[in-house]
Amino acid sequence: MPVLYLGHGAPPLADDARWTGELHAWSEDLPRPEAVLVVSAHWEEAPLTLGATTPVPLTYDFWGFPRKYYEVTYDAPGAPALADEVTRLLGGEDRVARDPERGLDHGAYVPLKELFPAADVPVLQVSMPTLDPRELFDLGRRLAPLREQGVLLVGSGFMTHNLSCVDFRRGPDYAAPGWSEEFDDWAGRALAAGDVDGLLDFARKAPAAGLAHPRTEHFAPLFVALGASLDQGAPRTTVEGFWYGLSKRSVQFG
Repeated sequence: MPVLYLGHGAPPLADDARWTGELHAWSEDLPRPEAVLVVSAHWEEAPLTLGATTPVPLTYDFWGFPRKYYEVTYDAPGAPALADEVTRLLGGEDRVARDPERGLDHGAYVPLKELFPAADVPVLQVSMPTLDPRELFDLGRRLAPLREQGVLLVGSGFMTHNLSCVDFRRGPDYAAPGWSEEFDDWAGRALAAGDVDGLLDFARKAPAAGLAHPRTEHFAPLFVALGASLDQGAPRTTVEGFWYGLSKRSVQFG
């Protein structure tokens, strides 16, 4: 199976016809997975923790939005066998925790609702136990064997993410600020060149890194994807452009 890094934005991104169309087109080219394993920017917990494997409500981990965003459902099957395999790959139950009450957060269900709208593919979400790039890269390497079992690994974040610089009054299509364009351009070129070391050291190598990611949780899922796909070479960009000045760049490895 391929490995994805995708931008999920905020819940209102699901109202953007351009973005939903891009994800629908992307999904048509994807092989059908046996299950999906998601690492989202919105769940940090150590040790690595497995989310619910039985039906539970979604995690609406956002505030101040209209009611309709809290009424979204995505009733994908759980993936208990995948949870057991992740536990095995990561060293056993002493190294992996479980949170059976935690449903998918919007970093998982917002894009999956567009990629697999029938909600008929089992999904497991796992936490990020750290934001350290190299540790997350190593996590991806350890999870890579799941690809041979038909598991689609998805890192879900946003290529640039600084909400303090977003002007929501201007609408989603206003010109991206220079810092967002510069970081996106650098990241796109680094990915195309297969510059894994540069990407892992982005805080020092990338232009405007501190503005593009004042906190790095939305870039961090990319490191898991890089680790899981190290043998695949350069990815292809599947979604590009900006939404409220933030980069939507999404990529597929393999």
